[in-house]
Amino acid sequence: MTERFGERVRAALGAHGPLCVGIDPHQALLMSWGLADSAAGVRELGLRTVDAAAERVGFVKPQVSFFERFGSAGFAALEDVLTAARDAGLVVIADAKRGDIDTTMDAYAAAWFTPGSPLEADALTVNPFLGVGSLASTFALAEEAGKGVFVLAATSNPEAATVQRARAADDRSVSAAIIADVSARNARSTPEGEWASLGFVIGATVDWADAGLAEFTPATPILSPGFGAQGAGPADLRARFGAHAWMVIASESRSILSAGPDAIASTIHARTAEYREALNV
Repeated sequence: MTERFGERVRAALGAHGPLCVGIDPHQALLMSWGLADSAAGVRELGLRTVDAAAERVGFVKPQVSFFERFGSAGFAALEDVLTAARDAGLVVIADAKRGDIDTTMDAYAAAWFTPGSPLEADALTVNPFLGVGSLASTFALAEEAGKGVFVLAATSNPEAATVQRARAADDRSVSAAIIADVSARNARSTPEGEWASLGFVIGATVDWADAGLAEFTPATPILSPGFGAQGAGPADLRARFGAHAWMVIASESRSILSAGPDAIASTIHARTAEYREALNV
C-alpha cells in the first residue's frame, strides 16, 4: 500500500524539523558559486544542494522556473535534480504553481505525479484561482499515487491582496474559502488520526486576521515561503502560525544558497537547529 503523503510529511517534520531548502538557482547565485548561467550550472547547483541537504533536512523545493528558462536542457537538469533528491530520501516539492482548467490540469498532474515519470516529484504547488473545482482530478491522482498538493491560499506578495482578500457572498475572504473547500475534501479522504495530503501555501509574513484565516482541520501540511531572505525567522513559527506551527514546512532558499558551495552544509545544519529550538523539538 502506498504511504500517504501527509504521513510522510509528519514523519519528516518529526525527524528533521521544519526547514525546507529551496533550490532557486538565480543568475546571481550561480555566479557567486562560480557556475555558468546555463543548464549545466543549474544542474550543478541543484545536485550540490541536494548533497548538502540530505540527512540534514526533510524537504527540498526546486523552483521550476529557474530550470525552465533553459528549455529542454533545463528540464533535463531538473529531472536529474528531482531524481537525486528523491533517491536521497528527501521529500521533493516541485514549485511550479500550475493552475488551469481540469483537462489541462490532468496533464500537469500526470507529468509530476506518475511514478516513473521523468519529472516525478512528491508534491506540487498549484494555483486554485480558476476555481478549486478545476483541481479535483489533480487531487484524486495525487491521493492515488501517494503524492501531495500545496494549494496557494494566502501569499505574502502585496499584489495578491486584491484577489485573496476579496470577500465572497458569505463574507469569507477568498483565501478562507479556498482553505474551507480543500479542508472539506481532506476531511472526507483522511483516515482518523492521520495528516491530510492536500496542503496549503501560506506565506510566513501573512497576517491571518487580515487575510480572514482561522484554524482548520484535519491536520494539514503548510508550505510557508517568506522565511530567511524575505524576513521571517524561526521565532515567527509560533507567533504567526499559533496552533498550526507544528504543521509548517518553512522554506528558505537565498538565505541558504548564498552561503556558497563550501558553507551550505554547515549553514543548513545551523539553521535546522534554530528551527528545532524554536519549536522545542
